[in-house]
Amino acid sequence: MGMHELVRDNAADLVAFVAVASERSFTRGAASLGVSQSALSRLVRGLETRLGVRLLTRTTRSVALTEAGEMLFSSLRPRFQGIESDLEGVLALRDSPGGTLRITAGEHATTAVWPRLAVFIEENPLVKVEIVADNAFVDIVAERYDAGIRMAHMLDRDMIAVPVGPDLRMAVVAAPAYFERMPVPRAPQDLAAHDCINLRLPDNRILPWEFEKDGRELRLRVKGRLVFNNSSARLAAALAGSGIAYFVEDQTADHVASGRLVRVLEDWCAPFPGYYLYYANRRNQIPAFTRLVEALRYRA
Repeated sequence: MGMHELVRDNAADLVAFVAVASERSFTRGAASLGVSQSALSRLVRGLETRLGVRLLTRTTRSVALTEAGEMLFSSLRPRFQGIESDLEGVLALRDSPGGTLRITAGEHATTAVWPRLAVFIEENPLVKVEIVADNAFVDIVAERYDAGIRMAHMLDRDMIAVPVGPDLRMAVVAAPAYFERMPVPRAPQDLAAHDCINLRLPDNRILPWEFEKDGRELRLRVKGRLVFNNSSARLAAALAGSGIAYFVEDQTADHVASGRLVRVLEDWCAPFPGYYLYYANRRNQIPAFTRLVEALRYRA
């Protein structure tokens, strides 16, 4: 019999033995475990039978440990105390507003929820938050995350989803210097004549540029000499006048307001559902997680 099977087959019996050995009494041991004295006696006898050694010497008035019983009890007692301490720590975590929360979020999503997350951290000083920026969809159960933040269309149906932001819009922008040498596009189809700055997705696809106007939807694969896999590099290229780029609206709003970028095709950029916090349907979430959900929940 292997070690795993040995422990598995004797786990309940070992608990029974430690209870009797600690109390030096079957009566008190049974009371501490909330079982009958006869049931406790059967468990200890079963352990002794499987081990092939007497652990306890029973008399009508007392229970004493044999040499083998003393050796086993001396070994088990600190381990059981350690397990009890660990369990108490878990229970304390369950009932406290502290703990560590791991969240996976896209690059832009992290920025979008940060103001409310900053308030949450301020109001919950015992909570640690780790955010891993990843534009790919992440299996939060397999990767051991507490939650993820993604757009609505990326979510699995078996996840609980809570809105954490308003509807979003896309923005097509370029620097004034770019439009000094190129005509301003009036319709999405005009982009075919332009140098577009593309985004490569984690699955190696190029992000299509999607448009909608008066119920008409277009999904274009635009072309250009530059492709990046992150927003900061695309923004730098757009500001340098290297081409037309496609961003979530708030990523370029300040630059548009200052005149460093010019927005085009705005009438073709319709709102769409924004970000959601998603998590598995697990019971007994720690209080810190419940507080986080409520702190990030978007209320129009």
